[in-house]
Amino acid sequence: MSNRLITQFLRSVELKTEKIPGYDQYPFDIPAVRNLDKIDFHASVTFFVGDNGTGKSTLLEAIAVASRFNPEGGTQNFNFGTRESHSPLHACLRVTRGIKRPSTGFFLRAESFFNVATEIERLGVGASYGGKSLHEMSHGESFWTLLTEKFLGGGLFLLDEPEAALSPSRQLAALARIDELVKDGSQFIIATHSPILMAYPHARIFMFGEEAIREVPYEDTEHFTVTRDFLEHRETMLKELLDSDSQMRFDEE
Repeated sequence: MSNRLITQFLRSVELKTEKIPGYDQYPFDIPAVRNLDKIDFHASVTFFVGDNGTGKSTLLEAIAVASRFNPEGGTQNFNFGTRESHSPLHACLRVTRGIKRPSTGFFLRAESFFNVATEIERLGVGASYGGKSLHEMSHGESFWTLLTEKFLGGGLFLLDEPEAALSPSRQLAALARIDELVKDGSQFIIATHSPILMAYPHARIFMFGEEAIREVPYEDTEHFTVTRDFLEHRETMLKELLDSDSQMRFDEE
């Protein structure tokens, strides 16, 4: 058995069907959740990808809560709530853990990162986040500070759409930082729309579709193919997408 498998923190997740109250209520009415069989995580980096509303963020949140992270984000020591918004899915999951426990960890939700920054300020622990209030930084700067100052080796990191805060060049830099942390014994599970982030070598990519979840190679993701086709055939695709009135306005400008 490889050393990475020995140090893997989360091995798999599956649905405990006997715990489900009914498939006609959220989130069990989401096809990908309803048909969830078993996901075996990569020892280093696993991606959840798919269209909006397919359940990838819902499942990631449930895994985080089942792993004792605060539903709104933060470390496992955070215990605050501004709004009861997480689903009951976490109680219906069987999360298989490895032998070793992470020495640190963080659950990042782009939509509630403001609340996490407020809690960090309230607790007075800003020194471990670069020594400056995250509210005094841009969204991108605050996340970058989190990634470089708070994320340490030997950690478990669950990230929900981290690219929302990052420019393309910062996404490339984030890939390099993720690789540093992976080489230092960390594990990542990331829900993303970014073709840049999901290009991380050897990662496992799980596509959430209209019916089920399936593992796909990077080149078969819609994120890669649509981005590639747009960049290679930008003018043709724009002409097909935009109606004549819209095209006329572009020409006049």
